[in-house]
This record gives sequence, structure tokens and C-alpha cells, in this order.
Amino acid sequence: QVQLVESGGGLVQAGGSLKLSCAASGVTVIRHTLGWFRQAPGKEREFVASINWDGSSTLYADSVKGRFTISKDNAKNAVYLQMNNLKVEDTAVYSCARGPQMRGPKSSRSDYTYWGRGTQVTVSS
Repeated sequence: QVQLVESGGGLVQAGGSLKLSCAASGVTVIRHTLGWFRQAPGKEREFVASINWDGSSTLYADSVKGRFTISKDNAKNAVYLQMNNLKVEDTAVYSCARGPQMRGPKSSRSDYTYWGRGTQVTVSS
């Protein structure tokens, strides 16, 4: 059974930090692009960050650039999102997703085939 399971969400004050993790089971992510997306209440799911298959290239949404860092651990079949200087507008459900093999970072939802169920991140003022 293919599963992407996110963890690390929670409640944090503005200016704080959280690190999200996404562990894959039943599917390998070693040769795949991975991404993080988020969805706030009443809004569409939006791209946050992506990393290519070997971790050498990353892509970020303008809204998180300089504050968030995506990383990948192929040995652990996992991807992470370090979030610093969090803002109230970062509040959302964050989901990880697996994209194509041996390609660069991707920002379009249509490039991703497997999705996790998400973890809630709430930033208070």
C-alpha cells in the first residue's frame, strides 16, 4: 500500500519555527521529485516547495522564499520542510507529494501522483 505520511505540524506563535516530515512507505522516493503544498480554509491548494530527485535543486513559492527550506533524505525515504519565521498567513494543512522520476523541481499539482493526507499548521498572532 502506497503511503505518504506527514508529521510535525502544530500550533506555533508568529515568528516561530516548525519542521515537517513526510515518510514514504510502499513506494520509493529516491529517484523522484518531491513537493510540499498547502491548503488554507476556503482556498485552493497551493505550491510551497519542491526538490529534485537528488536534492541538488529546489524551488520555492515567493511567499515562503528565504523562510522555508525543503530537504530530502533518500536513505530514509523521506522529505522535510523546515519553516522559520512563520506568519499567520502560513496557517494551512500541509501535504507532501511525489512527482516524476529523474526530473527537476515542479510547482504544478498535475505533476504529482501520490499525495499524503496532510498535517495542520496553525500560526497564531
